[in-house]
Amino acid sequence: MSVAAKICGLSSEAAVAAAVEGGAAYVGFVFYPPSPRSVTPEHAGELCAAVPVGIQRVGMFVDAEDATIGAVLAAAPLDILQFHGSETPERVVETQRRFGRKVMKAISVAGPEDVALASHYEEVADLLLFDAKPPPGATRPGGNGLIFDWELIAGRAWRLPWLLSGGLTAALLPEAVRISGAKAVDVSSGVERRPGDKDPEKIRAFLEVAYSL
Repeated sequence: MSVAAKICGLSSEAAVAAAVEGGAAYVGFVFYPPSPRSVTPEHAGELCAAVPVGIQRVGMFVDAEDATIGAVLAAAPLDILQFHGSETPERVVETQRRFGRKVMKAISVAGPEDVALASHYEEVADLLLFDAKPPPGATRPGGNGLIFDWELIAGRAWRLPWLLSGGLTAALLPEAVRISGAKAVDVSSGVERRPGDKDPEKIRAFLEVAYSL
């Protein structure tokens, strides 16, 4: 059984090409200015042009207003909106109705009480993403290269498709999938030379491992 993979925080043509050629199921673009991976709507639109039909284009937002989301969608043809902030279930529903896009809600995990929060989104979101909770004082909610205890989500029967994220690398992937039971994964910092600078070779290596599992 292969594991579907999402390559997030893409900002260059070479990185997008590596993700597409390697068989990524999702490609992600960050629209959160404090992140070193943030791209403009116009640049994301140019990068999306190289993504063939069948690969889901995901935009990552953090507590974004409608005007911000609308400006991105006017320039970039996204399929999924990824919410990585404190968005409520009501906000998820409101956004789905307003923009007609699927919503992936990220759940930041440090302990069992965080995993329990996912139940609030099971009836409204289209996908869930479990990521490591950022440390105090962090400037971004994800992409920090941190992992969490995968046992916390192991053996759970979620009503929605879900992805595992947080500090994954090609080397860690087999164990992460074995313990968590993930059928889909998300990677960002684990395929970079430095924050915001994706390494096409690391992207290819990660995807090769994902599809060999």
